[in-house]
Amino acid sequence: MKQVLDWLSQNHADLVRSLADQVAIPSISTDGEHQKEIEQTAALTCEQMRQIGLQNVEVLRCGDSNPYAYGEWLGAPGKPTVFLYAHHDVQPINFVEDWQSPPWTLTPRSGRLYGRGAADDKGAITAQLGSIAAFLKTRGSLPVNIKMLVEGEEEVGSGNLAKFFQEHQQRIYSDVIVVCDTENIEVGLPSITYALRGIVGVIVEVQSAKTPVHSGMAGGALADAALALNVILSRLYWKRDKLPIPHFYDRVRPLTAKERRALKSLPFNEAKLRRDIGILPGVSLATEKAAGVYEQTWRKPAITVIAQEASSIKGASNQVLPKASAFVSCRIVPDQDPDEVYEQIRGFLTKDPPWGVKVTVKPVGAVNWWMTDPNGPAFDAATKAMRAGFKKEPAAIGCGGSIGFVGPLAELFGGAPALLMGIEDPKSNAHAPNESLHEGDFRKLMASLAHLYENLGSLPDGKVK
Repeated sequence: MKQVLDWLSQNHADLVRSLADQVAIPSISTDGEHQKEIEQTAALTCEQMRQIGLQNVEVLRCGDSNPYAYGEWLGAPGKPTVFLYAHHDVQPINFVEDWQSPPWTLTPRSGRLYGRGAADDKGAITAQLGSIAAFLKTRGSLPVNIKMLVEGEEEVGSGNLAKFFQEHQQRIYSDVIVVCDTENIEVGLPSITYALRGIVGVIVEVQSAKTPVHSGMAGGALADAALALNVILSRLYWKRDKLPIPHFYDRVRPLTAKERRALKSLPFNEAKLRRDIGILPGVSLATEKAAGVYEQTWRKPAITVIAQEASSIKGASNQVLPKASAFVSCRIVPDQDPDEVYEQIRGFLTKDPPWGVKVTVKPVGAVNWWMTDPNGPAFDAATKAMRAGFKKEPAAIGCGGSIGFVGPLAELFGGAPALLMGIEDPKSNAHAPNESLHEGDFRKLMASLAHLYENLGSLPDGKVK
């Protein structure tokens, strides 16, 4: 492996430039206004695939989807086939005034690489390409077969991805899935994610009248829809106990004694967490009293109000508002059922509305939770690879976020192991101002991926599970 790892070290500056080329394109998928840029990033990704030696490279689509970049190398007969996933679309920059450097210019600062998409998920594209190039540019071959897919609509829910997988099942079928779109729990500590929370989204709408009415004429007489909405939402306040929704926890899978021991063994510093995510002085954590942050965010359900609308402050007028709405996002855990959770939330929020206002709760999509047993040949290979790449013992962790395709794709591949190898860290600030990638961990992840291919290629009879 020395020649392969030396290539990564010697060509690091070129790899950073490749990442900078990716970051320079504002491939925002959330606003419908950057289709040209999304097409450009897909084309650039394909060009970078060709440059490192991947074959059968092309832009693929599924119906009216954003473009997928695809490439493969299948020159290792009898060896496992590894499916690499990443995405080239990004979030908008938002809060422009808070960025300390131009968001579309990859900027090195204090050991980190700053720019929108640097961590989520263009860093993963470059890390995967770099790990492949290290073999093809030195040995001329890989120890495993590779199929690499880079999606263009992950940030808007991957609405076409399931259909894409079905349409291209034979072409993409693989033995192992590798995703680098998750977190290490701290810089320098490699983490393999084995559990993801799911998500259930709902829109809550409240209506009290047909039109707004002057607040001088009707204030105190007409039910205020915005106030009624917030009374309803306040039912979700959990007072550092469990969420007060009847039967909400009936199916929640408890931690095993082994899992509790593993959580307690992980490093945690509350003061550092507060600094990293900017908690104001005097504001307490909202965890259940008996639960730590890891248990709360990985294995406990959560409900968040992510948006509210009644009228704009800029255009406000002295009126009693007749309509108000909110987007409520619920994270679910093993073994909760998304449909059952929706019905529980709907029933809880529509019962006994203040002033008898009309309350409607509508579903806006769901992603199931995923959990796997982090044991077996593929996981052993990944653990050894990250240990070699980071020079530190890896941690098996959960994740509070959702990656909806992992479970269905593993099933489509006949129960293929899914290896979620971290690239972000608590300071990465994905989706927010000053998104960044720790450059040292970027190097270590590429080395870990290279070790992973070598380890998987060395498995007896290519058996990964």
